[in-house]
Amino acid sequence: MKQSNRKVLAVASGGGHWEQLMLLRDTLENYDVRFATTDLTFAQQHGITNAETLPDCNRNTPLRTLLCALVAIKVILKNRPNIVLSTGAAPGYFCLLAGRLVGARTLWIDSVANGEELSMCGKLSKRTAHECLTQWRHLADQDSVKYRGAVL
Repeated sequence: MKQSNRKVLAVASGGGHWEQLMLLRDTLENYDVRFATTDLTFAQQHGITNAETLPDCNRNTPLRTLLCALVAIKVILKNRPNIVLSTGAAPGYFCLLAGRLVGARTLWIDSVANGEELSMCGKLSKRTAHECLTQWRHLADQDSVKYRGAVL
């Protein structure tokens, strides 16, 4: 049962990013949550039928990256979330950035796979997001990147 009318947009690319986001799903059940991902198959496997689709992209696909940024803006304007949460990667970062521009609170949780250093988007998010979390204690600086545990 929802106890809050706050809208949350939870965003992740496919694979491990999406699986980590799904591990947070129970903590979001009190909110009006919408999901966005790069492949609707991932959402459907978890019983999510109304997810938004974002183009997958990375630094090696500049035109697709531009397209993803534009679609992210469209998704944010359509859903008007109060909070944008992402576990990565680039499509999540673009939603976080677009959300920030329209006044949403933003939370980036860097993937547990990034144990040696923050991901590229994690490094960008520590300057952009209201809160940037790492899942590795030794990567936290307690200023711009914090450790609150791991989702796995």
